[in-house]
Amino acid sequence: MKASTFLAGLLAGSVTAAVTVLFSTPQTGSEIRSTVKGASTDMKHKLSDVKGRIAELKNSITHMTKEASELVPDAVNGIKGSIEQWQLSTDSNRLKLEKELSAIQTSLAELEQSIAEQQKS
Repeated sequence: MKASTFLAGLLAGSVTAAVTVLFSTPQTGSEIRSTVKGASTDMKHKLSDVKGRIAELKNSITHMTKEASELVPDAVNGIKGSIEQWQLSTDSNRLKLEKELSAIQTSLAELEQSIAEQQKS
């Protein structure tokens, strides 16, 4: 939601509320003017507060975006480095396992062959 749309809705709601109060209260003209003046001043303070908070929110979002654009690439590079180190550290174990698997497959093939020869005899 855009800030201008929000502020326009807030202003329209405030005006509608003020007009409704004016027509529904049994006050004299001077009392109504005093009430309207007070409500107007109060509304100005509230709008000023909303504008300030929106500005703070924009600044926070800008700051977070800047931090994210700086920190995310560093984190990604760190993760990549960790993965590469892990791959290097597990490489020797992988080679050992491949050799052992190859030896087991060879032993199984020899065992199958000797079983087949024994069954023939």
